[in-house]
Amino acid sequence: MSVPVGREHYHICDGTSSPSPLVGEGRGGGSRGCGSKVPHRTTPTPDPSPQGGGEQNSPLPAGRVCPLDYAYDPAVFARRADFSAGILYVVGGLYGNLAAARAIERMAAVERVDVAIVYNGDFHWFDAGDDWFDAVEQAVAPHRALRGNVETEISRTADIGAGCGCAYPADVADDVVVRSNQILSELRSVAARAPAACTRLAGLPMHLVADVGSLRVGIVHGDANSLAGWSFTREILGVAGAMLADLRARARIDLVASTHTCLALLHDAALPNGRLTVINNGAAGMPNFAGRRHGLLSRIATTPSPHRPVYGLTRDGVHIDAIEVAYDHGQFLDCFLARWPAGSPAHLSYARRIFDGPAYTVAQALGSAPE
Repeated sequence: MSVPVGREHYHICDGTSSPSPLVGEGRGGGSRGCGSKVPHRTTPTPDPSPQGGGEQNSPLPAGRVCPLDYAYDPAVFARRADFSAGILYVVGGLYGNLAAARAIERMAAVERVDVAIVYNGDFHWFDAGDDWFDAVEQAVAPHRALRGNVETEISRTADIGAGCGCAYPADVADDVVVRSNQILSELRSVAARAPAACTRLAGLPMHLVADVGSLRVGIVHGDANSLAGWSFTREILGVAGAMLADLRARARIDLVASTHTCLALLHDAALPNGRLTVINNGAAGMPNFAGRRHGLLSRIATTPSPHRPVYGLTRDGVHIDAIEVAYDHGQFLDCFLARWPAGSPAHLSYARRIFDGPAYTVAQALGSAPE
């Protein structure tokens, strides 16, 4: 339920969560995967965004507040599917990793039929430089995409005080929130020099519905209520039978694919009114498990994957799998460190995860290990 906090532009996103073992953002220079060099732009005013909004004050600090225009009713999914696919890749949290984007294109090329790729938000983040930002836009533009909180906030015509738009819950440390806001500010300055891109990003939807075989798939960035919702976490899903049953009844979907929490997850619930599966790919552009340096995408398809799943399940003739994105770690690291050296906000928040992976395991993603 939305709770006004101060001005009419904000509400508190439902759900609490453990802090993500990720948390941070940036850009890198050079020709090794960071995008070809382009002349530095002057900074015009961005084209008008349909999100718009003036600067607002809120009792909650930037980065924790959840803008009202992030909210939607689960009933929005009870519509005719936006598209159908035999193979669907849901790619959340690319975070500007061009090496990962190239790896995903190679993965799709191995499949026996065409793949529908959906970038479901936060494909921008570390790419706070003109050439890198442009290259990410070029990588994502041929495919369907949702705007995440990052794309939403960098494409506004004015800063409304939401910071990074992450809507971090209370148990995420304040310094993490501050650094995320700093990263967003640097990225916004780059986006402001690309008004056409801002217009495109502002016009992206917050959700899609896909038919894959016999299943109706809701694709979101956050959860079924908000672009930056945190209700699809292991802690909440484990005790949320009534919430999931209500969601299934109102949304008329069988599967939800999300990403916002940055923690990979697969949850399958047998409910009084049917079955609902939730899959979160964590991050396509960063490591997801301790000691591993690969991203993840969610593959939903009527045929088995030619790529070995990290984990998954099959229901109603549809394969639902987490697939490793084996990107060139060296290329990405070069880009990251060139833009975000030691001491920078993104380095402080993300370097450990990029080097070593988060303190998180496959067993935790499947709910088979104690928290």
